[in-house]
Amino acid sequence: MLTPTEEEARIRHRVADLERRFGDPSDPDNPLGLTALLAADERGELLAEAEDALTGFGLNAEFVPTEWGGRLERVDTMGRVLRGVFRRDASLGLGYGATSFLAAVAVWAAGTPEQRRRVAELLLGGGRLAIAYHELAHGNDFVRNEFRATPTPDGFVLDGTKQVINNVVRAEALVLFSRTDEAAGSRSHSVLLIEKDRLPEGRLRYLPRYATVGVRGCQNAGIEFTDCPVEADALVGELGDGVELALRSFQITRSVVPSMILGGGDTALRTAVSFALDRQLYNRSVLEIPHARATLIGAFTDLLICDCLALAATRAVHLLPGETSVYAAAVKYLLPKLLTEATYDLSIVLGANFYVRGGEYGAFQKHVRDLPMISLGHAGTAACQATIIPQLPRLARTAWFRGEPAPRGLFRIRDPLPPLDPARLGLAAGTDGLACSLTGAAQALAEECGERSGASAESAGYAGYTETLVALAHEMEEELRSLQRECAAMPAKDRTALASPRAYAIADRYALLLAAAACLGVWRHQGEEQDSSSGFLADPCWLAVALTRLGKRLGRPLPKLPEGWEEKLLDEVLARYHEARSYDLYDTPIAG
Repeated sequence: MLTPTEEEARIRHRVADLERRFGDPSDPDNPLGLTALLAADERGELLAEAEDALTGFGLNAEFVPTEWGGRLERVDTMGRVLRGVFRRDASLGLGYGATSFLAAVAVWAAGTPEQRRRVAELLLGGGRLAIAYHELAHGNDFVRNEFRATPTPDGFVLDGTKQVINNVVRAEALVLFSRTDEAAGSRSHSVLLIEKDRLPEGRLRYLPRYATVGVRGCQNAGIEFTDCPVEADALVGELGDGVELALRSFQITRSVVPSMILGGGDTALRTAVSFALDRQLYNRSVLEIPHARATLIGAFTDLLICDCLALAATRAVHLLPGETSVYAAAVKYLLPKLLTEATYDLSIVLGANFYVRGGEYGAFQKHVRDLPMISLGHAGTAACQATIIPQLPRLARTAWFRGEPAPRGLFRIRDPLPPLDPARLGLAAGTDGLACSLTGAAQALAEECGERSGASAESAGYAGYTETLVALAHEMEEELRSLQRECAAMPAKDRTALASPRAYAIADRYALLLAAAACLGVWRHQGEEQDSSSGFLADPCWLAVALTRLGKRLGRPLPKLPEGWEEKLLDEVLARYHEARSYDLYDTPIAG
């Protein structure tokens, strides 16, 4: 059993090893750099040399539990490691890695020991899995899927088509969501593990590849089965368990994929900072323009907000599995939304250079194109909001201002976690520790700021932020009370798939409040950790700005921020750029 310090050292080594293998992305002579990656994207390919590098690193081991020979122990660590890939190329992150994990989750959650063994051997041997849940005709309403796996005495017979499946041609095996009963209802579908080398000849046909605007290196195509028999041992879980298994699996994937794509947001901000420093306008750098400075600071703060919520969601899979259904949906909804808006703001800083597809600023345009594609994935924003909305009235009635706050381990970025156990994930939340963390937060902040401001000379700046932080925390708590009243009065129709725009707006406000609670939790508990990043995270400046930005989105009255906050955050942005450190909570050294 490793100590927390040893476990953290091992994780840092993996992150550093991946960075070393890929090298400086801005180096034009680097065969794995942005020049080569952008050229591959123009060709609609994954860079072969980059795939070889990931094979050498053993990336697939990140998707296989340790008990089956891999490195998967913690969901938050997976997101942390994959950011290095997504920072360079989202197509590579999806096409080589994440897609296999999205498919494998169902097997880890409900597969037999033999199925788990075969999937582990496939992935650890450098193979690929593809996931085929949705169909174009029904989108996220996968319960209406028509692809059939008709039960027979010997197993199943597959008939039908699945479209737009990433890696469907290259993958050695597929995880198929299939109709196994003609009756309506949640027991009509099942999940099957289909290994291509076990299929009879002539029963499978590939459909043409789909061209996409973003993640162009991903090979999205379709597949058609015709009267194709498969053995009974292809069934994952029990017959009719498909919907429940999908909902449990989605809680893990919805939590971790947003954490991964923060790497793309890092590159977008880093590219904009590079432009602002290098480009001259009217005999001064773009960085000297107030609007440009404010935009860079805002994007950096939004990345921190996103990472706080991603941290809470991924760690909740281990610590609060009964509440993960709502947190996973919230982070999958809110994080891509904030990143999209941040990249749009940054594009204004770049001006016409935003449209450049190559050269030193070409990475920005690629990440802007890739982000919407990743965000849709297996669950778009509306589907995630639809997961949240029906749960809000019960949470408002029985959890908010009544339940226990989230444990501090939810917010401590390097604390150990209990083993991943998908069986503990609840289909609906009955408690809400993250939202309950807002209860009494203003009073707790007043006490903590007083303690920290008097603890040492380095903490002298806390006193100036106490009033601001207390006021902001109070506004968040009042917003939760307002939301509680609105949820209590929510009409029955708004708790269904026919929910009104007002209900969707309530879900948006709830997600923003979870983000605020996550930011508060990270700040309050990070000062207890002794490492290179805890100094910045323990500073009240970033928290005050983060809560101000969230409060503005919620339409709450905002206190004035103390003098000097812009300079402090801009200094951090520039320091991380010049010293090649990541724009997230971990403040990780990166190549370049």
